Amino acid sequence: MAETVPEGALIRAAGVVLWRGGPDGPRVALVHRPKYDDWSFPKGKLDKGEHVLAAALREAEEETGLTVRLGRRLPTTTYMKSGRPKRVDYWSATAIGAGRPFVPNHEVDRLEWLPVDDAARLLTYERDVDLLHEFAAGPAVTRPVVILRHASAGDKRHWRDDDALRPLDEHGRCEARLLADLLGAFGPLRPVSSATARCVETLLPYTLANGAEATTAPAFTIGRPPEQARRKLDELIDEGVPFLVCTHGEIVADLVTELCRRLGEKAPDDPSLRKGSFWVAHLSTDPHGHPTGIAALERHSTHPR
Repeated sequence: MAETVPEGALIRAAGVVLWRGGPDGPRVALVHRPKYDDWSFPKGKLDKGEHVLAAALREAEEETGLTVRLGRRLPTTTYMKSGRPKRVDYWSATAIGAGRPFVPNHEVDRLEWLPVDDAARLLTYERDVDLLHEFAAGPAVTRPVVILRHASAGDKRHWRDDDALRPLDEHGRCEARLLADLLGAFGPLRPVSSATARCVETLLPYTLANGAEATTAPAFTIGRPPEQARRKLDELIDEGVPFLVCTHGEIVADLVTELCRRLGEKAPDDPSLRKGSFWVAHLSTDPHGHPTGIAALERHSTHPR
């Protein structure tokens, strides 16, 4: 019988396959760590209380000098490290702007941008070669679509006014601030909200931080027929821009299921969300920008882990 490893023994880390275009296809960034004399992708352990998305962004910048934007989710790597299981969550990523020049240091002393075949030969660990092949087999460029359930808004049984006016509570306002940072990991998104106060307030920190203008859509508002929400989602997909929908728990499952149906993918067994949580679908597209499928689907909450 296998021994059960306590949850606290798991080492959590996050990393990126950072790429840019080259004359012969994508070139990926590999870093050399003098402590281990190995070549790998930018990655590192989560700080205490740090969200995995924030860790991926931080580690990429610390090891390459570049601020990055996350693309599609890549396979998670799990292996033993010093007698403990280590899990590394990976994303495809691209740089935002030129960034600061790479400066060798005691943790990373070299940075190389290489074509996929050359990178595969240089990587030290077979698990990283497998990850590289997974990256190369999928679309390099994807379009994010986010479906978000509003943050905590207290108990509606204790709200005596119109339910559409029920605001976020103190915990919900904290979640909304965290969401502004987490959603920013995927680049600019067009924010679309249910017309209720709690959904609009959930998006407020995000819109202020990103200079975005949120629009309200009655179709995503609780109490409307489900087919209205599904039709509005299809309209947004057809517009061809990354977008974010903030809606209600009663509507989330319908939207996720419709998104998967529209793009010919199997819906998750449990498409629901807790308050302050969100799905990110990374859409593959044809050369004209029309969606052709879902390259990756991931779910996150404002909880760090």
